[in-house]
Amino acid sequence: MWYTMEYKVMFEVRVEAAFSAAHFLTDYNGKCEHLHGHNYKVYAHAQGRELDGGGMLLDFGVLKKALRDVCNEMDHTNLNDMDVFRGNPSAERIAVHIYSRLVEKIPFLAGPAVRLSAVDVFETDTSRARYIPD
Repeated sequence: MWYTMEYKVMFEVRVEAAFSAAHFLTDYNGKCEHLHGHNYKVYAHAQGRELDGGGMLLDFGVLKKALRDVCNEMDHTNLNDMDVFRGNPSAERIAVHIYSRLVEKIPFLAGPAVRLSAVDVFETDTSRARYIPD
C-alpha cells in the first residue's frame, strides 16, 4: 500500500457551488438590516480515512450534484421567505441548512467511513462562515 495507517492519514475532498439570493437580518442594527443581496460561494468538505477500490474517498460528482441541487433551492430567492431561517438568514444559519440538506440527500455523509466535515458559505470573497458538526 502506498500509505500507512500508522500515520492516521486523513483524506479530504472539497466541492464548490454558488447561488445568488437576497436577505436581510432582523436582529441587527446596521446596513444589513435592509434588504440586500449576495453572490454566495459554498464549499462542502468531506473527510475519511479509507479509500474505495477505485482509490477515491468520495466521487466528486456525487457531492457536487447534491451541493448544486441544495444551492439551486435558494438561488434567486429572498432567503427571509424560507421557514428554515425564521426570518434571520445569517451566513452561519445558511451553512447549517446546507449541511443538513446534504446529509439528507447523501445519508452516508454522516459517517463513519466518510463524513461531511464542514460547509463554508462566503457572502463575499473576504467574509466566510463555516459550520463544523460535532
